[in-house]
Amino acid sequence: MLLAIILSLALLSSAAAAAPAPASQVTSEEQLFAQLKKAESAEDAHPIEQKLAALFRASGSPSVDLLMIRASAALATADNKTAKKLLEAVTSIAPNYAEGWHARAVLEQAAGDDTAALVSLQRVVLLNPRHFTALSELGDMLQEYGDKAGALKLYRRALELDPQLEGASHKVRELTQSVEGRDI
Repeated sequence: MLLAIILSLALLSSAAAAAPAPASQVTSEEQLFAQLKKAESAEDAHPIEQKLAALFRASGSPSVDLLMIRASAALATADNKTAKKLLEAVTSIAPNYAEGWHARAVLEQAAGDDTAALVSLQRVVLLNPRHFTALSELGDMLQEYGDKAGALKLYRRALELDPQLEGASHKVRELTQSVEGRDI
């Protein structure tokens, strides 16, 4: 498990290797991130977060979209075995599709496979460094395994993107005190 945490931190410092998004999506995404930074409350931020999540889910491939819909349906009926096979197919045929890795990480963590979930979340962050939800989830895992400094770094990155991200401010305050100590 320690190896997974070390790998996580090493990968986070690497540059992202995602394929460039279409120009229209980039513009819309940029506008949404700008709006998100200006949101004054979690209620204001929520619809913007949802729009960004929809952009993140856009694969550009009807086949990948169909597999993701089927994986979601399998998860809804607690057919985790089928969902796992479908998500493995997604990440196999579309290895640069961050949301496929994110769905896979959620499933792996729910199944108790934290090592695989860490690796999948790392992949999400490498492919989409602005995936604030994955940053926060990865921070949760690092915190759970005792890497408070690594978790703090991830929560801060998530808050830079989404200042209203649920629970992240509290975690930053808590971990800052623990990692950096109190001001005198």
